[in-house]
Amino acid sequence: MKHPPLHNILLLASVLSAAGKTAAAQERPAARDSVHPLTEVIVTANKFEEKSRFVAQKVEVMHAPEIRASLSNNTGGLLEQSGKVFVQRSQLGGGSPVLRGFEASRILLVVDGVRMNNAIYRTGHLQNVITIDDDITEKVEIIYGPASTIYGSDALGGVIHFRTKDPQFHRFSTNISARYSSAFEEYTGHLDVNAGGRKFASLTSFSYSDVGDLRMGARRNRHDGDWGKRRQFIGSVNGVDSVLSNADERIQRNSGYRQYDLLQKFRWQPKEGHEHLFNIQYSTSSDIPRYDRLTDLRNGKLRWAEWYYGPQDRLMAAWQFKSSRLNGFFDQLMAGASYQSVEESRMQRAYRNPQREHRIENIHVAAFHLDLRKSKGRHELNVGGDGQLNFLKSTAFRQNIQQGEKQTGLDTRYPDGQNRMHYFGAYAQHLYKIVPGKLILNDGLRANYTALRCTFADTSILHLPFTEANQRHVTWSANLGLIYLPDTQTKLSFDASTGYRAPNIDDIAKVFESAGGAQLVVPNPDLRPEQTVNFDLGAARQFGERLFLELNGFYSLLRNAIVLDAFLFNGKPGVVYNGQLTPVVAAQNKAKATIAGFQAAAQWQLLPRLRAYGNVTYTHGRYTDAKGARMPMDHIPPVFGKAGVQFGWKQLETEGYVLFNGWKKSKDYNPNGEDNLVYATPEGTPSWTTLNLSARYPVLPWLKVQAGLENLLDIHYRVFASGISSPGRNVVLKLQASF
Repeated sequence: MKHPPLHNILLLASVLSAAGKTAAAQERPAARDSVHPLTEVIVTANKFEEKSRFVAQKVEVMHAPEIRASLSNNTGGLLEQSGKVFVQRSQLGGGSPVLRGFEASRILLVVDGVRMNNAIYRTGHLQNVITIDDDITEKVEIIYGPASTIYGSDALGGVIHFRTKDPQFHRFSTNISARYSSAFEEYTGHLDVNAGGRKFASLTSFSYSDVGDLRMGARRNRHDGDWGKRRQFIGSVNGVDSVLSNADERIQRNSGYRQYDLLQKFRWQPKEGHEHLFNIQYSTSSDIPRYDRLTDLRNGKLRWAEWYYGPQDRLMAAWQFKSSRLNGFFDQLMAGASYQSVEESRMQRAYRNPQREHRIENIHVAAFHLDLRKSKGRHELNVGGDGQLNFLKSTAFRQNIQQGEKQTGLDTRYPDGQNRMHYFGAYAQHLYKIVPGKLILNDGLRANYTALRCTFADTSILHLPFTEANQRHVTWSANLGLIYLPDTQTKLSFDASTGYRAPNIDDIAKVFESAGGAQLVVPNPDLRPEQTVNFDLGAARQFGERLFLELNGFYSLLRNAIVLDAFLFNGKPGVVYNGQLTPVVAAQNKAKATIAGFQAAAQWQLLPRLRAYGNVTYTHGRYTDAKGARMPMDHIPPVFGKAGVQFGWKQLETEGYVLFNGWKKSKDYNPNGEDNLVYATPEGTPSWTTLNLSARYPVLPWLKVQAGLENLLDIHYRVFASGISSPGRNVVLKLQASF
């Protein structure tokens, strides 16, 4: 992969930014003069803006200054570097967030008020989050715990809501940034332009990233051995697949990719208190190698010559209307409609096999919502309704790489007939200030209807015992929270809530080779919705201007939990797949599961410009199988967190911090799930800690330079459940110009 010289990118950013010397407003420094986490942070956990002190659920907010200061190279990295979200990776072009032991389709991703989750979001690991451009994101809200009352299906572990920049009226501005990182061989450029008049404004944004093959760390602990070393890879020599020696076994060959992100927003305010927002987003990529699969072995030899995702295309077009001056019972209104078109594809070819297998999924999603708010006295009432309609087409074929001929007869990932899944729901959320400023009640209720229909046109390949799968469910969810504010420095909260996830097309009808070929996932049309009852207890205390402490404990009980487990398919525990007898597993409703843990955070203002901070998350999960045995839940991360210090001197902002993960022992892995023990050591995933440094300085009023040194000690480590080792020592340089 060839890259333009770094100095050309930096020179381009400098020349373009020098075209204007109007300084942008300065962002607040990282090392603040005092600690005030209990100030009135505005959140949208209940869709409408609300003071965080009045919300019983735990909500974390990443604001624009923190996002701009991040040196991450995609949105998954942005979440991971916060230390508050666990992120799994199967390949470099990915990032699958985990909230409280729930991952993928069990957490809800939202961008600008639009659900990203669709009918093929899987329970395994997802890379969809990286299709949101972190360079145009200005706010991230992380809602921990079930949020189904407001958001519907999938919000079992919580919601991650990304807010991109909106066009600004009465403003003409340009932002340019360029970033280089050595361990990734990454070059990223970004440009956004805002043009705003009195009633109409436009924002245009474009980002491009070229990421090379990732280099892992050199220092290994006693548990690593040769784990993760890339000694050989499959390449082409004179058109023939050949096993080649890697000149540098730390370079994870065939892991790089490219990505393009485009955003266009129009904002129109026909009169005060009424506003329309038109939002178009498009993200695409090059082919993204599935790195973990490229390291799979069969009979002691590399198995796959090719295994990659095709370009991941996400197109979203959305309209939203807001009114804060209604005449009638309700005070505020939000209404919107959206359309999304997503294409995902998977290509794989075995070593020296001329037949490449192509599996392509095209899903179209139409959605709408209507939300209303009434505020009167000590009461706030939010009511609304929403719907999402999913239409999926799944195709597959083989192609001879030498002759170019296409052949049918390959099993599709999802049913090859008509596939539809629709959600419709209505909710009411109430806030009651029992004792204003002291005692607050949150309560809400939602009803949801889900309909799914899949048809199998060709059942001859796997000899399916059915030709269609149908599901119809009515599901309820509720929440009840109580907040006690004895003074302005303290918050005590209790929240009880239910969540649910309706089984989707991926759960019910997927055919998928999992765990590096060790098992085959087959359809099971008899699934029911999984539901959870969750209890949260939180305490936060601010001690004067200097010290802040917070502790949140949670306990979740899952009913009808959907987990992968051994399965009889056509009365047999295994089938011949890709020429090999493979054990069969399927998604099934287990009796119950429990997940419990805690989150703790602290901030300490040591000196006027010196601040220390830290946060840690611990999660424990078990489920009971059909025989009554207690088994580890999959997706349960080890203890993880972040701790650091921030120091500011004049306009210089500096930070030193550690990111850490505890041990994940092999005995705590789920034997049939997505924990990927095959990509860990025999003992599991070892604990690790990285030391990181960064500095940021405005060399000119309109130009900021940021430099970072990540994984300073160059340790080798791999995040739990991941199939690719993390970066070694990484030098990052970033320029940001605003005019």
